[in-house]
Amino acid sequence: MEGELKNFIKVWVSTIISVSYCYYLSTRIKPVVLRLLSVLPVCVLFLLLPLFFSSVHFSGASAFFFTWLANFKLILFSFDKGPLYPLPKTLSRFIFFTCFPIKSQHNPKSQNEIPKWVFAIKVVIFGVLLYMYDYIQHMSPTMLLVLYSLHIYLELEIGLMIVKGLVFASLGCDLEPQFNEPYLATSLQDFWGRRWNLMVTAILRPAVYDPVQRIAQWKMSSDNARFLAVLATFLVSGAVHELIFFYITHEMPTGEVTWFFVVHGVCTAAEVAVKKRTFMRRWKMSHMVSRPLTVGFVVLTTGWLFFPPLIRSGMFEKLPNEVLLFIDFVKHKLFNFGS
Repeated sequence: MEGELKNFIKVWVSTIISVSYCYYLSTRIKPVVLRLLSVLPVCVLFLLLPLFFSSVHFSGASAFFFTWLANFKLILFSFDKGPLYPLPKTLSRFIFFTCFPIKSQHNPKSQNEIPKWVFAIKVVIFGVLLYMYDYIQHMSPTMLLVLYSLHIYLELEIGLMIVKGLVFASLGCDLEPQFNEPYLATSLQDFWGRRWNLMVTAILRPAVYDPVQRIAQWKMSSDNARFLAVLATFLVSGAVHELIFFYITHEMPTGEVTWFFVVHGVCTAAEVAVKKRTFMRRWKMSHMVSRPLTVGFVVLTTGWLFFPPLIRSGMFEKLPNEVLLFIDFVKHKLFNFGS
């Protein structure tokens, strides 16, 4: 753990220096080609940072915040687009806006803000899940699939809520909502567009969806261009997930994760096309039916294509062990500090 924390400090020092370079030098370069060339060395560095870690949590977090979010934001910034445009007024804000999913408003109140008691319940459920790992040898495949799905969702939400508190205390800026109760999704469009991984959705739209749709409309109808843009967005997301899985598992990509996003991209685009039909506008499925169908489809395809590479690598054995190890590490440090 101490070795990982030392690497964590080194990675953050490198990140702060690199982002400061972008703030002081790249911002003074004309947008598009020259500015893109000036930030590319930083993007390459951010591709390498997750390799400094051996733990699942540190490598996964650095891949998500630096390799994915920061790189996409800097590329969009090269074209005067994305959350870094217009330029934040101070270096500290530029660093935070680059590395975290930050809103530029002061003291905003998110419409998707969950009550504190709901968050507390989720923390308790997550604690119970950690305890349940002692009995996974007695669980059925279906129970394991539910356990793994809840673990990923709750750990992401709890972790980002902690980051949110730290950022708010530092800058008075709110984090973009990461989740909006995804288990209440009534369709795949609702799940991916308004409930799951919303910060990534906000980045992929200007980076992939909008340019692909704009270019495709030159050669095809608007409906076909929209379908192609949706598919391209999910394909890029799949490719980035393959890279993140490589950082976490240290194994070569198998393509399963990409196929997961291709399947969801095709199904989401088809769903949107069907909804536009006249007869579908007149008929609306009950939420009592659409919610279990949507969540069931997501969970089943996750077990089919998304989880297998992680299960084979032993990641789900490492996840609870690392959390418990970190808790023991903090307790040990606090106990020594108190004594």
